[in-house]
Amino acid sequence: MPITDLPMLSALRTRMQWHQERQRVLAENVSHSDTPNYKPRDLVEPKFDASGRGPVAGAMPSMAMARTSAGHIQAAGVSESFGTGHGGGYETRPAGNAVNLEDEMMKVAANQTDYAAVTALYTRSLGLLKTAIGKR
Repeated sequence: MPITDLPMLSALRTRMQWHQERQRVLAENVSHSDTPNYKPRDLVEPKFDASGRGPVAGAMPSMAMARTSAGHIQAAGVSESFGTGHGGGYETRPAGNAVNLEDEMMKVAANQTDYAAVTALYTRSLGLLKTAIGKR
């Protein structure tokens, strides 16, 4: 079994990939802050089972397929991967845009901090494994 297939490292890697994708979505929200009728989006956070072995089946939708328009046909067996951002308590400007730059920038900062924490855990875990096998 390769070292990268260990459940802990796999869970950390999944979390890092989620943070990278969320950063992309949040950046899109910021870039569309002046687009009429644009609604901010956010990703659904992955849920892990009690043993920490990885995402619970069906809890984290596939990132490979994303429906980018309501007019597109939804693929069979794939759920929507984006939330609508807020729970409905956001302001809409006269042009119909609902992006609040302050909220988006706070999400970006929190996402960046969480990503840094996950990468530090991943690096430390690899270091512990190297120490355990005598490669350090």
